[in-house]
Amino acid sequence: MADQNAPNSHLRLEWVYGYRGHQCRNNLYYTAAKEIVYFVAGVGVVYSPREHRQKFYLGHQDDIISLALHPERVLVATGQVGKEPYICVWDSYTVQTISILKDVHTHGIACLAFDLDGQRLVSVGLDSKNTICVWDWRKGKMLSMAPGHTDRIFDISWDLYQPSKLVSCGVKHIKFWSLCGNSLTPKRGVFGKTGDLQTILCLACARDEVTHSGALNGDIYVWKGINLIRTIQGAHAAGIFSMNACEEGFATGGRDGCVRLWDLNFKPITVIDLRETDQGYKGLSVRSVCWRGDHILVGTQDSEIFEIVVHERNKPFLIMQGHCEGELWALAVHPTKPLAMTGSDDRSVRIWSLIDHALIARCNMEEPIRCAAVSTDGIHLALGMKDGSFTVLRVRDMTEVVHIKDRKEAIHELKYSPDGTFLAVGSNDSSVDIYGVVQRYKKVGECVGSVSFITHMDWSSDSKYLQTNDGSGKRLFYKMPSGKEVTNKEELKGVQWASWTCVYGLEVNGIWPKYSDINDINSVDGNFNGQVLVTADDYGIVKLFRYPCLRKGAKFKKYLGHSAHVTNVRWSHDHQWVVSIGGADHSVFQWKFIPERKLKDAIHIAPQESLVDSNSDESDSDQSDVPELDSEIEQETQITYRRQVYKEDLPQLKEQCKEKRKSAASKRRERAPGNSIRLHFVHGYRGYDCRSNLFYTQTGEIVYHVAAVGVVYSRQQNTQRFYLGHDDDILCLAIHPLKDYVATGQVGRDSSIHIWDTETIKPLSVLKGYHQYGVCAVDFSADGKRLASVGIDDNHTIVLWDWKKGEKLSAVRGSKDKIFVVKINPYMPDKLITAGIKHMKFWRRAGGGLIGRKGCIGAMGRTDTMMCAVYGWTEEMAFSGTSTGDVCIWRDLFLIKTVKAHDGPVFSMHALEKGFVTGGKDGVVALWDDTFERCLKTYAIKRAALAPGSKGLLLEDNPSIRAISLGHGHILVGTKNGEILEVDKSGPITLLVQGHMEGEVWGLATHPHLPICATVSDDKTLRIWDLSPSHCMLAVRKLKKGGRCCCFSPDGKALAVGLNDGSFLMVNADTLEDLVSFHHRKDVISEIRFSPGAGKYLAVASCDSFVDIYNVMSSKRVGICKGASSYITHMDWDIRGKLLQVNTGAKEQLFFEAPRGKRQTIPSLEVEKIGWASWTSVLGSCCEGIWPIIGEVTDVTASCLTSDSKVLATGDDFGFVKLFRFPAKGKFGKFKRYVAHSTHVTNVRWTHEDSLLVTVGGADTSLMLWTYEMEGHRESRQCDSEESDLDSEEDGGYDSDVTRENEINYTIKALSTNIRPMFGIKPHLQQKEPSLDERQGVVRGSRPPVSRALPQPEKLQTNNVGKKKRPIEVQCHPTPQMCLSHSFLQSLSVTETAHSAYVVWSPSWDLVLELVFGYRGKDCRNNVHYLNDGADIIYHTASVGILYNVATGSQSFYQEHNDDILCLTVNQHPKFTNLVATGQVGDSADMSATAPSIHVWDAMNKQTLSVLRCYHSKGVCSVSFSATGKLLLSVGLDPEHTITIWKWQEGAKIASRTGHNQRIFVAEFRPDSDTQFVSVGVKHVRFWTLAGRALLSKKGLLSSIEDARMQTMLSVAFGANNLTFTGTISGDVCVWKDHVLVRIVAKAHNGPVFTMYTTLRDGLIVTGGKERPSKEGGAVKLWDQELKRCRAFRLETGQMTDCVRSVCRGKGKILVGTRNAEIIEVGEKNAACNILINGHMDGPIWGLATHPSRDFFLSAAEDGTVRLWDIAEKKMLNKVSLGHAARTVSYSPEGDMVAIGMKNGEFIILLVTSLKIWGKKRDRRSAIQDIRFSPDSRYLAVGTSENAVDFYDLTLGPTLNRVSYCKDIPSFVIQMDFSADSRFLQVSTGSYKRQVYEVPSGKQLMDQAVIDRITWATWTSILGDEVVGIWSRHAEKADVNCACVSHSGISLVTGDDFGMVKLFDFPCPEKFAKHKRFLGHSAHLTNIRFTSGDKYVVSAGGDDCSLFIWKCVHMLH
Repeated sequence: MADQNAPNSHLRLEWVYGYRGHQCRNNLYYTAAKEIVYFVAGVGVVYSPREHRQKFYLGHQDDIISLALHPERVLVATGQVGKEPYICVWDSYTVQTISILKDVHTHGIACLAFDLDGQRLVSVGLDSKNTICVWDWRKGKMLSMAPGHTDRIFDISWDLYQPSKLVSCGVKHIKFWSLCGNSLTPKRGVFGKTGDLQTILCLACARDEVTHSGALNGDIYVWKGINLIRTIQGAHAAGIFSMNACEEGFATGGRDGCVRLWDLNFKPITVIDLRETDQGYKGLSVRSVCWRGDHILVGTQDSEIFEIVVHERNKPFLIMQGHCEGELWALAVHPTKPLAMTGSDDRSVRIWSLIDHALIARCNMEEPIRCAAVSTDGIHLALGMKDGSFTVLRVRDMTEVVHIKDRKEAIHELKYSPDGTFLAVGSNDSSVDIYGVVQRYKKVGECVGSVSFITHMDWSSDSKYLQTNDGSGKRLFYKMPSGKEVTNKEELKGVQWASWTCVYGLEVNGIWPKYSDINDINSVDGNFNGQVLVTADDYGIVKLFRYPCLRKGAKFKKYLGHSAHVTNVRWSHDHQWVVSIGGADHSVFQWKFIPERKLKDAIHIAPQESLVDSNSDESDSDQSDVPELDSEIEQETQITYRRQVYKEDLPQLKEQCKEKRKSAASKRRERAPGNSIRLHFVHGYRGYDCRSNLFYTQTGEIVYHVAAVGVVYSRQQNTQRFYLGHDDDILCLAIHPLKDYVATGQVGRDSSIHIWDTETIKPLSVLKGYHQYGVCAVDFSADGKRLASVGIDDNHTIVLWDWKKGEKLSAVRGSKDKIFVVKINPYMPDKLITAGIKHMKFWRRAGGGLIGRKGCIGAMGRTDTMMCAVYGWTEEMAFSGTSTGDVCIWRDLFLIKTVKAHDGPVFSMHALEKGFVTGGKDGVVALWDDTFERCLKTYAIKRAALAPGSKGLLLEDNPSIRAISLGHGHILVGTKNGEILEVDKSGPITLLVQGHMEGEVWGLATHPHLPICATVSDDKTLRIWDLSPSHCMLAVRKLKKGGRCCCFSPDGKALAVGLNDGSFLMVNADTLEDLVSFHHRKDVISEIRFSPGAGKYLAVASCDSFVDIYNVMSSKRVGICKGASSYITHMDWDIRGKLLQVNTGAKEQLFFEAPRGKRQTIPSLEVEKIGWASWTSVLGSCCEGIWPIIGEVTDVTASCLTSDSKVLATGDDFGFVKLFRFPAKGKFGKFKRYVAHSTHVTNVRWTHEDSLLVTVGGADTSLMLWTYEMEGHRESRQCDSEESDLDSEEDGGYDSDVTRENEINYTIKALSTNIRPMFGIKPHLQQKEPSLDERQGVVRGSRPPVSRALPQPEKLQTNNVGKKKRPIEVQCHPTPQMCLSHSFLQSLSVTETAHSAYVVWSPSWDLVLELVFGYRGKDCRNNVHYLNDGADIIYHTASVGILYNVATGSQSFYQEHNDDILCLTVNQHPKFTNLVATGQVGDSADMSATAPSIHVWDAMNKQTLSVLRCYHSKGVCSVSFSATGKLLLSVGLDPEHTITIWKWQEGAKIASRTGHNQRIFVAEFRPDSDTQFVSVGVKHVRFWTLAGRALLSKKGLLSSIEDARMQTMLSVAFGANNLTFTGTISGDVCVWKDHVLVRIVAKAHNGPVFTMYTTLRDGLIVTGGKERPSKEGGAVKLWDQELKRCRAFRLETGQMTDCVRSVCRGKGKILVGTRNAEIIEVGEKNAACNILINGHMDGPIWGLATHPSRDFFLSAAEDGTVRLWDIAEKKMLNKVSLGHAARTVSYSPEGDMVAIGMKNGEFIILLVTSLKIWGKKRDRRSAIQDIRFSPDSRYLAVGTSENAVDFYDLTLGPTLNRVSYCKDIPSFVIQMDFSADSRFLQVSTGSYKRQVYEVPSGKQLMDQAVIDRITWATWTSILGDEVVGIWSRHAEKADVNCACVSHSGISLVTGDDFGMVKLFDFPCPEKFAKHKRFLGHSAHLTNIRFTSGDKYVVSAGGDDCSLFIWKCVHMLH
């Protein structure tokens, strides 16, 4: 039978015919070597036209669809499609991979582009968001990512003249991106009126911000900045697919088949119409152009590549062609010549020369072609068509011989008989027709046995039989030519087949996988001579098998290149080549066949590198006689490290269980015990499933691991130190080359690797995020900078790290089977090897990926399982130890020889300076010379060689050796049995450490009066351990079975042991010899206990739920306790030895009386009173509190009570050891918790005098000793416990301001909804009534300029001032309010006639932000800072950052934020002066433009230095710079309150993790540190360390300060020597040393301490809080460095209570920001207060009125104040407190009176001069919305929420009697305006209706004609035909809230719910009018006004309580 190996021959790709022109563009370039690079299917092709040679890049595994050329034109980047697509950057010269970029995109990579210097690469994905990603491609690192657009992006390009700018284009858009920090910010191109909005297909950037783009309609659009400035129309007749820039200019190619050349200014040079050239044809479409010098490359839609030489442009040279549209199925080879024929759905048949690699003939048919065959003499070519016909051509001249159509369905297969007489034609309607060739193809027979379509056919050599395969998987035989089916198998026995192309049949069984029934193999062809067979399948793979291959699942070699399905494959006539064709990729691949004899000469040629091996995973070319795996390795591969529940899951589980805890929380729980334990010594070493995990450190200590503990053992002192940073099993350990740092990897859902210092035992870096389930191997590089790790996930992922930075450099899937070891090449840190089960691979780093090649074994046989590997003395030498005892020696990746080294597996190897040391399962350590020629010395590990100083006993001779290390003159050996031995070079062996062997340890007993204990384990040993400082194993005895329990007799002489087979024995405690044994039970003995006192009875509990009681003296069973419903878990005697307490697996607590075993029921109160000799029970009311919240998932397995009955120690399934106060009553008691064991803690016992706690871990085989420390004498150590599951229930205190800040919901502007409860149809959606003119048939605007009728009156009264300076009523152009300033008009030199004024006023206006009155103090903190030594201050409100100059009062603004700023900080490092970071709100963290972001900017020039888009959904609430100023810390408002650290200059996120489940208010770096910071929040203070990429944290420990409770912490400051101060909600300040509370400064303030500031120069601390001003107290205090003495400052604000939200200290000054939006400067010497900034403290600010003639304005707000502001002086002049929220305010026409409307329905009239009340009235009960004086000062109109407007006659004096009111107002009033003659009032209402009333009668005016003729004095309405254009399309949820027309009547400003100020022309009757928009406010603008003379616009904010003053600037054209 044929052997099952893969064949030894090989295929090599020699040529690819084709080019991908469909669905791809810009994918064809000249390289620097003048070669041509392009792609087809999954292959990158580099073609040299000079030598007519192709090179191939095969690093992709699916269709390549994008390509970019590096500016130096050697490197190429290609992107592919697929579920997890990646980008490869490769060298076009060597076709080797340089870098792989992966793990970001999905679906595919649509476009790629390099930047100018080639350092960065941008890519666009095919996902739904068309994600754009920028890479540092050499490092494989993503720099930035953003959603690109909602629709397809077709092209992207870097602006080659401006760094960090990009342009992308696609379906109906073009976007201009700027890259800053990690954020890509887009601006959409504005098409404007210059061109139509349409799809842009390609781009090229030019200098001066000019971008040229090709559009779908054939125009070229030219952009400057983001605006379209011109179009070049008709550049092409149809879409422009490609644009290429070069030194000379630009080349474009279009769908019209033309290539045009343009100069650098885009002036046309020439046009080349390819359709008109010799090679041209109708429908030719250009997809790609490349212009270099005088050559132009053109790629077409139909897979052709042309090269045009410019001076012979009408003779393009065709250098490549291929099939195009549809699928390619037909393939035939010529019987005598090296020719291949192909035919495709594109209706062409083509003949290719396999020698010249060229197309030699082409003929177009009428129908798509599906199959082809050449007659045996090579004269005829038969083609089967898709329509059921077939055609026969003469090969010589392609003329038709015959065309026959007998079938309806496609012909899928046809073949000539070997003798040339017949043609068999198989069609899709399940039949085969036989035609006679000589009878001019007359039909002579028909085969009809199939029930499905015919797929394959073969003739017998004698032409008498035909075999067929069909779609149902049937193989049938027919007699020829009649077509009769042959069913008799005997008849077929001797038939020889002429060819084998069938996929079914005995000879090809092996091509199918073992357990598969799919038919995905499309084609087969057998090569009988070479005894090989080639197959083609749906996955793009060509495979080479041996022929025949009879057994399913045969081994093969596989070749990638085709992308999707390979439809057909054939050997050439002389078997030199294989030709394969791809269905969808239209390509023809030609492979050279290299037979075995040739391969031998080619051994030195390394195989083509590819990401996928040529021998697939399934085919490890292993013979079927695979050697048995060694039993130990077999055992190890079967260990699963998966956990039901990982430690990482605990927080979520706790959250889920919160409901239960609510009920329990009502009871006051006991505090945790004051005493604690500390890990003291661990017996054990993990050798049973780990290797090479034992090393000497620099100082000669020994480092290794067991359970979850890293151990540093000093052999001199026999003491241990522990690294306790892990929380689950450590599986691997590696030591840094300098032998001071260690890396350990653990089990975990997202498992981590810790790098720690063996001296200080401090973590240096924690790496996580890439390994699932666990890390099984780690290795440092020789320079110590890198670390490689391997995971135990299904793919055994390999990751290469820069461990100090915590960055992943590269990652790759390693292997399906377990990898045991990874080693980094000591000479080349970019190379590494991995070894494992049937696996030896050599990797090299390529960017973010690793490229691996299997070791080449050559003829040496098979890949063994490798257990260990090391590098040798040069970079190409490597050595590996196998599971059979050989050492393999490798050079590069070739095996050069093997040496027999051990009997059984070689488990460990170590390279020395001049040789090697190996250790194996045979228990021998061997020393070798440096070539493995001679074995210099061997050491056998035998008991006889044990030296006297050993700390234990060897269990057996020659234990299996798992780790070896050399140093300090010794060899260190670790064994599978958990022993660590030190072998002296001269021979003696010292045993240093010992633990149990593999198997769970359950049994544990401490001696009644000696410091010893006994353990018994599933490893079938009973051991006695010394607990005194000698820490050794005293005795060991092997048992016939494993055991689960043991117990000393009360006198300590006997030891009882329960075994797993139901027997138990008693042994002498000293000699361990048998005293007596019994076997009464079948099931495991689970607990065994002597009765106290004399030890008269022995109780023996078993898992079959009985307890047997034996009399010790008489050795008889005297009683049986029955009644338990499940296995027994724990047992305790009472002091008298009469009562037995029993726990069972069903959580029953039972009592039995001894000795008979009668069951007793005892009430729980009595149980406590009974004196128990021991307490190991976990049930009952005394233990209720030890069960955790997540008791469902975990069990408490053991407990033990101290002899003073104060402290109960427990062990549970999570590996936690906990201490509780006893009795632990009430649920969920508080505890101290310790992690060291990994999974189950199976037993815990106190020693007889409570000095030690002894614990054993189940599967971790370790025995741990903990010293018991009384309260008080301990210093707080790092290894101290963590806190309880439950945070304290005591609430953290209450304060209204804190609650508001905690619960506030920040509105995202983009999602904002309307602030007023409007209803009805929005104006732009209402149907319009036809106007009078329209009804009369006059079209508006068509009136003659001079009309006999009266002129239509103007909409708005405006005041114009002429040369004579006399006011004239001019009917100008519509608007509100009066009085343009004189100079302003004169500067415009206005003539006196109205209409010329209308003409002159056509400047476009612009608004520039001049002043902002407001500061965000109500819900933000620490956001006011000094800059420039106190000359400037910086703060924020709404979405602007404000720099305020203290001397001049002038402001400048940072306006790059697009939503509210929530936090602000200043960089204190001198290198970064005046640098500010601000964080804003945002919605989901999808990295788009609305995502939350942090801006870092220069306060002086407002330049943005970095923008960090972050994953803090909702917003960023705190930012802080580190000491060096290079790092930035941010905290999010997301539910996890994520904390993130950034390198802000690079925009790189360094680390991020969940902060706390409740709100974090502030997080700040220590002023002297880049790694330490503190976060404070709701009942939370945490001390954080940045280690590499990981954030490690400790909760603040309340220590033993009496009554200290965790309060809500609000602020933080720092002192020297690691002191931290936190301000609390109660007014106390807590002082922490490291993370322990050491002092409380009680009542530092009376109310919450909202803010603290640490002065860097002198260390003094400023605090700010909430308190009432008093003589001694103040809301601001200045303290000394230790917060012991202070000085208080009063803020003279006149408020009842001062609430300080921000403090900052400069030179001699303290800057204070308050809740009331004031910013105050306090002098330190004289305590003088200077209020710098005022603002409304609560909003919205509804009322706004500007003075009729001066630059004053009034604002009225919800905070109950009306304030008067002076714009010129930049300050608040006055403030009136009304005691009620104010809603509206208005000046009288002369400016002498002010009317104020209130929320409670009252209104007040004040006299401006005296601020005295002239009159007040309350006629309504609901809010007054607007109040207005009539222009003649006679009437006051008051509009309210009660759908009414009241009129008051002011001439009747201050009594204010209502004279009438307006009826039938449909909804509440919004705005009101009087007409110029005071006769009419227009009212806009909440139902989007505007109505006009007569004054003072209040009658509604219905006549539209009259209304149209009214001239209004002011216009503030948002409704009306004149202003329909102000409503935007996006106003579904949000409204325009306010409007105001300028006094000049030509402009209109509006404010809306999105916080936008918009400027329109007035009137704007067209919908969606053009406008300018100005950003800055938060959501909801409430009011807006022009000041007198239209100098300024004032806008009032809703959410931001701020007033913005915009200067009106006239931009004259």
